[in-house]
Amino acid sequence: MTTLANHPELRLAGVWDRDPERLSAFARYWKVPAYASLDAVLADPAVTIIVNLTTPESHYVINRAALSAGKHVYCEKPLAMTVDEASELVELAAERGLVLAGAPANGLSDAQALCASLLASGTIGTPRLVYAEMEDGPVYKANWRSWRSRSGAQWPGVHEFEVGCTLEHAGYAASWLVSLFGPVAEVSAVSALTFPDKGPGTETLSLGPDFSVGCLTFRSGVTARVTCGLAAPRDRSLTVIGDKGTIVVRDLWDNRSPIHVEAFGTRRSLTHRGLDWLEWKLGRKLPVRLYPGTKVRYPKVSSAPALPAFPSQIDFVRGIAVQAEAIAGGEVPFFSGATARHLTEVVLALNGGWRDYRPLDL
Repeated sequence: MTTLANHPELRLAGVWDRDPERLSAFARYWKVPAYASLDAVLADPAVTIIVNLTTPESHYVINRAALSAGKHVYCEKPLAMTVDEASELVELAAERGLVLAGAPANGLSDAQALCASLLASGTIGTPRLVYAEMEDGPVYKANWRSWRSRSGAQWPGVHEFEVGCTLEHAGYAASWLVSLFGPVAEVSAVSALTFPDKGPGTETLSLGPDFSVGCLTFRSGVTARVTCGLAAPRDRSLTVIGDKGTIVVRDLWDNRSPIHVEAFGTRRSLTHRGLDWLEWKLGRKLPVRLYPGTKVRYPKVSSAPALPAFPSQIDFVRGIAVQAEAIAGGEVPFFSGATARHLTEVVLALNGGWRDYRPLDL
């Protein structure tokens, strides 16, 4: 709702939630119409796109119902909880001439566009190796039960712990990787529940993985390591290493994240050299992190978009806007159809700790 203001070409017809109290509070705060039922949403001819923001376990059922009703769908990650269900949805959308698009929208950010342009211009030569971090810090140790949205909704921490951090967060890294380097040929991953005690009220729950690490081999020849977790210090960076230098994106959740480029063999900045000298002099590593290279400038914009507060500085509605524009022009948006299924496959493989998994042909 915060970023809907960035896209005046879209009109929100209304909202629905299976919890009447939650629905009433949301509709009242944001001053938007509320539907009486899901059937009422699907029967409304004014609705072109269903935006499915339900819990992951409900994605398949809601997506299928919407597509069967002739509606385009924009779904939160993942499309479904199994590869077969995701494939069924993609096939159903294709049969009915509908667009099934998927989140996350950070793959459409200004930062992604700038990084893509740097790679296309050969700034670091041929990319060879990538490190993608999606560590959100020890969230379970924070006072998460008190977290509220602007409309007063409680952050669903217990359910997030049940689903697991990989299904919730790995897509933010995977969307960048697939958009920059193409399809994944093979995934080999390990996932685990490393901290089973998430606090009072979670002792008897079946919790999902709070850590995963996977190696992705791309058809383009790039190799990437993706980590995802809820224990290590917060780090949502992306490091791309080419045969001529490196690109570092500080935060994949920041629409205009600082991006640093360093060419191999160039003289390092005075600050970097000074810190290196001081550490050698003291004989120890200092608690200071400097990003290599120089910060790249973004093109100037006439006005900055409305974004949520840190840490989720993403234009979440941009994905829906891109989908709507593609539908109007008779085109297919990148993060839809087989590509959306491909991302779902990759994330399911990381979450499940699948070894030597080869995604379906893309």
